[in-house]
Amino acid sequence: MSHENYLRRRNQFIRPFERLLFRVEPWVISWLGEEQAEKFMRESRQEYEALIPRIPFIGNNFATLSFYKPVTRYLAVYRALQKQGRTVEEAGRLIYRMGAEGALAIPPLGRRIMEVLWFSRGFRKLAKKRAIKSQRRIYPAGFVMNYVEGDGQEFDYGVDYVECANCKFLQAKNAFEIAPYVCATDKPISELLGWGLYRRTTIADGSPICMFRFKKGGKTQVVIPQSLLTPLGIKD
Repeated sequence: MSHENYLRRRNQFIRPFERLLFRVEPWVISWLGEEQAEKFMRESRQEYEALIPRIPFIGNNFATLSFYKPVTRYLAVYRALQKQGRTVEEAGRLIYRMGAEGALAIPPLGRRIMEVLWFSRGFRKLAKKRAIKSQRRIYPAGFVMNYVEGDGQEFDYGVDYVECANCKFLQAKNAFEIAPYVCATDKPISELLGWGLYRRTTIADGSPICMFRFKKGGKTQVVIPQSLLTPLGIKD
């Protein structure tokens, strides 16, 4: 996929976004009420359609882009909530819910297959190759990472992101404040897909790197914003 045909392939972006909005719609209605929820849904779609042609080009690799696409969805819903005067914390709660619902939408068999592939020798080899390529910084808006060999005990393998495409994008759109919530969505995803993710630092929180360590069968240990741990008046 090239930068020029993002818009031409808009349906490949819009349809998954529509499905995700549908999954969180009952929760949004219980929070905002039917009238405001309907307005939010409509404006989220409008915001997302406007963002599609503005997605920075980070290469034709679908797998790389798949890590990048969710942030545009989260920015769209954030902009829609801003129009209703909602806070960053409230938007963060919805972003977190969307991340979890996105993972739940994957059938159990699909999750199992993804877990097996995630820890396969081939996938690790590919991750290492992509890390080396990223260090050439061909795409200024993209990720830059280092592959970390596993120690055989604490973790199977890891990735240190020294530059985050999501953070760059949000910074450029003057919405960096939601970056910690975007990062937080890795927690429910890891729990559902069996990543066994251990992460204590992120660029979104001001650290120089995002430190990812994966352990098959391990417990997910990801620091998330405190506001996600306290009630916001939203029915869960």
